[in-house]
Amino acid sequence: RFAPSPTGVLHLGSIRTALFCWLYARHHDGAFVLRIEDTDRERSTEENVQAIFDGLDWLGLAADEGPFFQTRRFDRYREVVDRWLDEGRAYHCYCTKGEVDELRARQLTRGAKVGDEGRCRDRREPREGVEPVVRFRNPIDGKVVVNDQVRGTVVFDNAQLDDLIIARSDGSPTYNFTVVVDDFDM
Repeated sequence: RFAPSPTGVLHLGSIRTALFCWLYARHHDGAFVLRIEDTDRERSTEENVQAIFDGLDWLGLAADEGPFFQTRRFDRYREVVDRWLDEGRAYHCYCTKGEVDELRARQLTRGAKVGDEGRCRDRREPREGVEPVVRFRNPIDGKVVVNDQVRGTVVFDNAQLDDLIIARSDGSPTYNFTVVVDDFDM
């Protein structure tokens, strides 16, 4: 799959990725899938989407599937967020931006790891006047082991990982969340 973000013009790095994906798909009798990762509503533009299409056309890299636009899959992302909330895999976080900024400043002053400390992990009641974000409930203990074809075995200590935001306070999904759902679905 080739999944550019339309937040700027198609650049050399994107062209390299598209060419690699297209060649890989052709070599393995696969499909070259085009997905437009346009969840950054402030920076994504129709002009940049068109530049992606024009660049791929000029290169002769026709998509076999797509384009799939992430903004048209919001119902799917909401479904997964709701399911994860129901299953306890995610939770509402009611920390304000000011509180998060203050926490990060304290962490930087102490030289500690910067990130969410999970204050709202076990919160059961809403906080009046605060529209919550939704965070992924990352395991606290253990390790994640990935067998990477380039780097070999890569180990991540869960204690060092953050409870990432998967949906903003306005309900819109974040990039890190949508790409995982899309890659799983596609």
